[in-house]
This record gives sequence, structure tokens and C-alpha cells, in this order.
Amino acid sequence: MKVRIQHELLTRLPKVDLHLHLDGSVKPATVLELAKEQGIGLSDTEIEKMEHLSQLDEPDAAGHEGRGSLDFALPFLQTSGALERAAYEAVEQASLHRCQYIEVRFAPQLHRHKGLSVDEIIQAVCRGLRQGETACGVKARAILICLRGHSYMMNAAVVEAAQRFMDQGVVAVDLAGEETACPTVQFRTLFTIAKRQGTPITIHVDGTAGTANIYEAVKELGAARIGHGGLLLEDARTLELVRELQIPLEMCPVSDRQTKTAPLPEAYSIKQLLDWGIPVTVNTDNTTMSGTNITKEYLRLADQCKLTTKEIARIILNGVNAAFLEENEKLSLKERFLRDFKREGLLLPNTW
Repeated sequence: MKVRIQHELLTRLPKVDLHLHLDGSVKPATVLELAKEQGIGLSDTEIEKMEHLSQLDEPDAAGHEGRGSLDFALPFLQTSGALERAAYEAVEQASLHRCQYIEVRFAPQLHRHKGLSVDEIIQAVCRGLRQGETACGVKARAILICLRGHSYMMNAAVVEAAQRFMDQGVVAVDLAGEETACPTVQFRTLFTIAKRQGTPITIHVDGTAGTANIYEAVKELGAARIGHGGLLLEDARTLELVRELQIPLEMCPVSDRQTKTAPLPEAYSIKQLLDWGIPVTVNTDNTTMSGTNITKEYLRLADQCKLTTKEIARIILNGVNAAFLEENEKLSLKERFLRDFKREGLLLPNTW
């Protein structure tokens, strides 16, 4: 009975998702429809894979092999209409799990194969997010991703575009990609542009190349948040820097487990990080490719890490506080969450 009550409570609680990739969260059924609309033939193997992803409920090895081909949806996200639809459906899916705020991230340069400009791509995604916000009542914003493997000019175009669209739904820039070959230190000049523009920065650092990239991202690139960061506890200097500056971690437990960039959930570091005073947030990363949703993330953590309801509420509020929103919007969002928590009988400290 205790498990069921917890499940029902976690289902009802409002949530946020700050680390959600657009291309990794497109519904398989949508991919099939877009392929048909665009006249792109799919092999029997590809159709079977889409059907498998549609049925995926647990992040097992079979489901996770798609991680190596995260671009499964990219060929079909090369038109304004497709991007708009994918963005709208990302908001729609989040609304099913009581997400009140999401930040959807994507790399504009990956969607230019059919001639769209960077600006046209951003406009399409922001348009879809606004439509989803209106229809579903979920506040939705966009984060633009620069890629470690792209040229300086390609990435600079993305950072500069972020400034142009800051009043149209874009709230930050990100850096993602293979860390070992392209360490964070190589991107100091690029992110000087973002800092000069006043554009908020979040940096993917999954730990595959060690914690030095986390230190570099915060100290030199000006990261206000770190994507993943599950191995932070391995380096005392970096841990202390993140704690002192109160840099939120965008942790994605199911995905991190699949990619082996964090310990298995039984030894997952979230509880330790909370004890250290690190503002941990919980997110989905790629809902389709990881077979997950934000409710499942919290249910797994509650079970595997023995988190209390108050600890979960703390993590949810960390996400609200870490949102790349104007302060008045953030305050309004936080007040709404606190009202919902109170309605559920959660007596939280006044300092929250």
C-alpha cells in the first residue's frame, strides 16, 4: 500500500524537465507519419525498430541500443512543419506527467539538410512550443545546442542566433558532443560570445572524460548549470566549486544508467549530492530513446535511492529555481508549486 500511495503522489505532483532533447523524444508513430508525408521509404528493419520503441517501457539493453543512433528522427526533422509538430508534441507529452515547465533543447545545425536556415529552424521549434503551451498549459522554452564536433563558425552562428530569439522562447545555449576528442577548454572563445550577450549557458558534461570538464565549464565557460555531472563526487575541488557557486546539475538517472556515465541506481550519487548541498535536478534526457518519462524518473529514484517525499519535493523545487526564466516568471511558477505541495499535505521548510 505504501508503494501505491507513493506512486499516486508522485504522479500527481507538479514537475519540471530542464534537460529534454527534441530529436531523442519524437514519438515513433510521428516518425512513421512524417516519413510517409515526406515520401521517405523505411525498411522493414527501421519500421520494426520504430514499433519496438513505441512499446518500450523499461530502459533495457535492447531499447538502449538506439542510443548509438540517436539521430533516428533527424532525417524527418528537416522541415518547418516537422519541427513545429515535434516541439508541440514534446509539450503535449510532458503535460501527461504534470510537467508545468520544460526546456527543450536541440542543435539547429543538424536540421539544415533540406535548406532551412538556422533562424527558420529556431522559429519553427519556438512556434511549436508556444502552440503546446497554449493548448496544454505547460510553460515551454528552448535551449540551442552547439556541438563539440562542429566548426567554430557553425557554433558561433548558433550562439549569435540565441540572442536574436531570447524574446521569442530561447532561454540559453548548450554544448554537447564527445568530450574526449573535443575537451571543454577548446570552447572558451565561443562561449565568450554568449557571456558578452548575457545569454545563459548550460554545458553537457557526462564524466566520460573526467571531472576536469565540469571545472572548466563552470570556471571558464561560465556555465550556470551542468548537464548530467553524475561523477562530480570523484573530485573534491570541482565538488567544492559547484557547491560554493550553487551550480544546478541536470541529472538524467535512466539515461545516465544506460550510457554508463553514472553508477547503477543502487549506488546513484543523487542522495550524496543532496547531502552535500548540491542543487540536483531530475530530468528525462530523451524520452523515446530511453523509454522514460519524468514520473518514471522519480519513481525509480524513490525506489532505488530510498528518497523521501520531502527529498523529492526538494529536487522538484531545485528544478524550478534552476529554470532559465525571468525572475518574476520563476517566482510565479514556484508559488504555484508550493501551493500544490501544500494541497498534498507536504509541510516544507519556509526557506523553500
